[in-house]
Amino acid sequence: MKRDVGSESGRLLVIGDVHGCARALSLLLEAVAVERSDTVVLLGDLVDRGPDSRGVLERVMLLEGECRLVMVLGNHEEMMLSGLRGPGRDEWLKWGGRTTLDSYGGRVEDVPEDHRQWLSGGVDYFETDSEICIHANLEPGVPLAEQSAEWLRWSHLTGREESHASGRRIVCGHTPQPIGLPLVSDGWLCIDTLCWAGGFLTCVDLRSDEIWQAQESGTVREGLTLGDLA
Repeated sequence: MKRDVGSESGRLLVIGDVHGCARALSLLLEAVAVERSDTVVLLGDLVDRGPDSRGVLERVMLLEGECRLVMVLGNHEEMMLSGLRGPGRDEWLKWGGRTTLDSYGGRVEDVPEDHRQWLSGGVDYFETDSEICIHANLEPGVPLAEQSAEWLRWSHLTGREESHASGRRIVCGHTPQPIGLPLVSDGWLCIDTLCWAGGFLTCVDLRSDEIWQAQESGTVREGLTLGDLA
């Protein structure tokens, strides 16, 4: 599934793996000052591991009325949706779902239906003329529309990824960057900067390459660009 940007007005903002860090998300959005003309792309893994997945979903559902919002499904959304239905519940709880369930009061029945429906509306990827936004990775040589969920949501970067045949930049999360800064490589940008484990939540404007970051502890960083990391 894809959604194309229909207008060049406003910023094209991508946000990495939030993982239940509602305070960091709030601080980040305040620093970015999202406007109605902006497009905000969430790269997945909004939930699990961090302390307040419910707060994260409540905030991003409000964000939908403040800008054009796209939510790319991550592997943790996939696990949560499966766990809420029942078959994959033990696996979900094992890999961070317990903190998510606790944020709702501890029972599956306490997760509101509108939260379930909103998560179910996520997309596999989002593309523009110059970028392809995914959660995890792409299988080499396979057309975008034929990529499997295993690659799009579960496969980590190896460091040997080649530039996309289209020449477009691939923007992803999922592969943790322990130094707390985005990974910039030939044709690739990874912005999972380990917010839930004491790192930063990262937002990048893909049109200016400006970076904003926030920590759950309250620290906010601004003023960097991707060019400063090269």
